[in-house]
Amino acid sequence: MQRITSNLTATYQDFKKIQTLIRGRILFGILAGIALSLIFISCERVIQLDLKNSTPKIVIQGNIYDQPGPYIVKISKSVNFDASSNYPPVSGAKVVITDNFSQNETLTETTAGTYLTSKLRGVPGRTYSLSVQSGNETYLSSATMPYAVAMDSIYFSKSLFSGEKLTTIRLLDPPFTVNYYRFVYFINNVQQKVFYVLNDDLFQGASIRYALLSRGSDIKLKTGDYVVVWLESVDHGAYEYFRTAGSDEGESASPANPVSNISNGALGYFNACSVRKISARVEE
Repeated sequence: MQRITSNLTATYQDFKKIQTLIRGRILFGILAGIALSLIFISCERVIQLDLKNSTPKIVIQGNIYDQPGPYIVKISKSVNFDASSNYPPVSGAKVVITDNFSQNETLTETTAGTYLTSKLRGVPGRTYSLSVQSGNETYLSSATMPYAVAMDSIYFSKSLFSGEKLTTIRLLDPPFTVNYYRFVYFINNVQQKVFYVLNDDLFQGASIRYALLSRGSDIKLKTGDYVVVWLESVDHGAYEYFRTAGSDEGESASPANPVSNISNGALGYFNACSVRKISARVEE
């Protein structure tokens, strides 16, 4: 793929929408020609979804940052697909985090299902390993903390498609490295449920403008709102989890569970990331 080195003149989302429109017109002509043959032949895989009740699974959600702790690991049990989304906490687990520089800490359970560090410190470039022992089962995961990427500006504009006011940030993607990003969005100090992920496949070493679309949520920016955006630089395992989790924050126990980076059939994720923040107030 040809490397993109010039500044981008459209947001990532606008680029993807234009790309989809172009592909759609090309595919329309192709599909029209083969429509009749699809009556007799189908090569599309049928996915069977199991919507029956299932045995609850352990759900582990852990984060380590390149910022002062304490860091939190939450452990709970999933619920059946048709049950409420209130997950019962898991108490009495042994939770240990180590790194490849001999840091080692057993976390303390402060409230039911919530385990905290007291001395561990996240350092970019290090690989962190998580071990959770609950009952007779052990769950393992590891994540390497990338180096931080800073955002150089934040501003507010209107979408070319919907006309709604958007928060847009800009960052310079480091060249010669593969980078994965997660954006966490706060409005008036309230974290929004929707989040955003991006990789640099199309933007290696480029200046990236990224607009935080509402994606069907009730996000409506107004004058005076105070906006904060976190840019988390994550590794591939955490990126795959958040990419497949979408706006459900990975808390769904449906058959479409996101891809976990934790062993032994556990749901959830272990994320070692560096984070940078930027903020602004919405003006007229």
